[in-house]
Amino acid sequence: MHDEITPTHGAAFLDLTKAAEYLGISPNTLYVWRHRRQGPPSFRMGGRVMYRISALDEWVMAQEQADSRSNAALNPLSQKPMKRAVRTA
Repeated sequence: MHDEITPTHGAAFLDLTKAAEYLGISPNTLYVWRHRRQGPPSFRMGGRVMYRISALDEWVMAQEQADSRSNAALNPLSQKPMKRAVRTA
């Protein structure tokens, strides 16, 4: 995923198109996430939307940790079943 893009001149950030490519998603998806404030942190520089590579990496790690398939602590199968509450009439 990250091996294909090498920022030119050691740049620490990518524009929206390059950031989408870095994440392996379409630019439109990244644009929609930005609009909904769901995606990785971004900022405007010179009228262009930019993403710090370090922020993209941190955001990906946070997404991974929030997923129960990647984080055993969140896996519902690793928890004991809850007891049913007894109803009283």
